[in-house]
Amino acid sequence: MLRRIAAEDPVRPAIVGRDAQMTYGELHTDSRRISAALAHALTDACATATSAAHPPLPPVVAICMSTAFDTARAVVAVEAGARILTVVDAHWPVALQMQLIVATGAAAVITDVPTIRAALNSAGWSGLVVGLDDLARTTSPASAHADTDADANAAADDAPFLMLTSSGTTGPPKAFLKTRRQYAANIDVSRDHLGARDRVATFAPGPMSYSLTLYTLFEVLATGGRMHVADRLDELWLSSRVHDEHIARLVAVPAAVTALTDAARRHPARYDGIDLIVTGGARFPASARTAVADALPHARTISYFGTGELGFIGDDRAGHDSIRLYPQVEARVRGDDGSDLAPGALGSLWVRSPSCSAAYLAGTASAPLTDGDGWASVHDQGRLRGRDFTFVGREGDVVTTGGHTVALDEVERAFDGMPGLSAWCAIAERDDRLGLRIVLVTEGDAPPAAELRRWARERLAPAARPRRWHTVAELPRTAGGKIRRAAVADLVAVGRGRS
Repeated sequence: MLRRIAAEDPVRPAIVGRDAQMTYGELHTDSRRISAALAHALTDACATATSAAHPPLPPVVAICMSTAFDTARAVVAVEAGARILTVVDAHWPVALQMQLIVATGAAAVITDVPTIRAALNSAGWSGLVVGLDDLARTTSPASAHADTDADANAAADDAPFLMLTSSGTTGPPKAFLKTRRQYAANIDVSRDHLGARDRVATFAPGPMSYSLTLYTLFEVLATGGRMHVADRLDELWLSSRVHDEHIARLVAVPAAVTALTDAARRHPARYDGIDLIVTGGARFPASARTAVADALPHARTISYFGTGELGFIGDDRAGHDSIRLYPQVEARVRGDDGSDLAPGALGSLWVRSPSCSAAYLAGTASAPLTDGDGWASVHDQGRLRGRDFTFVGREGDVVTTGGHTVALDEVERAFDGMPGLSAWCAIAERDDRLGLRIVLVTEGDAPPAAELRRWARERLAPAARPRRWHTVAELPRTAGGKIRRAAVADLVAVGRGRS
């Protein structure tokens, strides 16, 4: 698509940042020049780089840039050749950046971050460290034929081109690969169900290390749209970019959408051009959906369900807290013994879909991603009735208390819409009598425990009602805005919550 639009409509805007933009024609020329220069530089580097740890794979190139705009440029360039790209957050601790670069077996790092350059040099890392502008300025025999070389070296559809990691909300991040064919299946879903269209202006704020933002770059460019990027989520609600840049479609995590609704009440004219909000990556509460409808009555909201490993699974347009599976997805729910469960029974979701990855990288996960028949699972828990799936939590989020099975996500959902409650998380802690007991942890100013108990009595079965109540100043979250349940439990365990 990039090459076709660059030839047919080269002045069409492709990537737009706060202070810079590129047309399709400029992006095509820039990416092919960088791609060819990188291929030339990698020729010698790959002989000694740590990518030897994964000999069957193309060279892995890590991108660690300080701005979303330059990260997007680098992503498009690296993807243009037979390589695997991975994005490292420029704001992570240096030790974590180093850990990811080494673990992925990267042959090269494209960066403008001085601290990671210094750390790699101090560690005696043998791979290539290069700046994006250095590659863009390279004039060599390779770059003289940039367009031809890049297209000639493009990988097959079934070859991996992208390395992602799990979110880390339920344990250490696990690495896995995506092929172009698997991402093409995702893009088909975006085109058919999630509003990705030719010439649509999409704003996806936040670093490209967020898989949600990174995927949006691919889907927008693959459908001929205009991708608007921002280094920080708060550019959505602290600036007038949505209005000034004529944004029609927003892709963001639920926490950002919640902040947007507050801004829209204060400055409604800033957001009157948005007609579609797509959210994913975490549960979108019914109370948040109501708030969006009140603050942005002209905007539709779609909350999709999926994971990086499995791709898109379905979205919430069926209503009633259920997720309607997309047509290409086969699904079943299995028990702990691996057997299929009856409709409506609670178990682990398994799917088969063209967008599913095949496996985790060796050494990053102890359990396989797929079985021998191609069914894949990240062990999300829920209930399946026909083509509708009800998600109740991640693996470990379904607990047994006093002999009763309770889904912590369903406990949380019961508090949707409670006045004065901004953010909350249900956890389980040890109890001498029950084995485990349910605890609700709220953020900041919250209603008193007596009101929380009354609300729970009216909406939850006795076994699912929280037995203890805590308040913390701020709930721990991932970089993408998901509440980290295990970290919340740790806060309570060390006594940092206020009862």
